[in-house]
Amino acid sequence: MGNNNASAAAGGGAIYGLGIFGAWVYYFQQADAFWEYLYAVFQGLFWPAYMVYETFAALHA
Repeated sequence: MGNNNASAAAGGGAIYGLGIFGAWVYYFQQADAFWEYLYAVFQGLFWPAYMVYETFAALHA
């Protein structure tokens, strides 16, 4: 019998996708200029890295 983990992978992808949309909403609300909107797209795609960075920065302070 094969071990089928496709449903677990799909669930993780769905959560990451919802996180991308949530991050875009947050970063677009913070943006004021054209280049900040472009940077918000980048931040939305890599939101986990920004979240970990900000967490470590807050723990250090």
